[in-house]
Amino acid sequence: MVDELGPDLTMALTSKTLWTAARLTAPLIGGTTLVGLVISILQGVTQIQESSLSFVPKLAAAGVILLVLGGWMLRVLTDYATALISSIPSYF
Repeated sequence: MVDELGPDLTMALTSKTLWTAARLTAPLIGGTTLVGLVISILQGVTQIQESSLSFVPKLAAAGVILLVLGGWMLRVLTDYATALISSIPSYF
């Protein structure tokens, strides 16, 4: 089936899929990384080495980010899936 689609179309679909995945995961990864960095700095300054101290705030940040941006993430994913499924007939 990939031979029928051609390399250009295959690369375009792969690129769009990876770009959509990056757009969806970037806020979550960026937010939890930022919170982890701040907590690590605070742990270094106060010399408190408790593993749950870094895990719980990152988990809370991930939850807040999903609550705030979850609707946008779902809309982006739905738009991508709709466009992909509706363009299936044009591939054949």
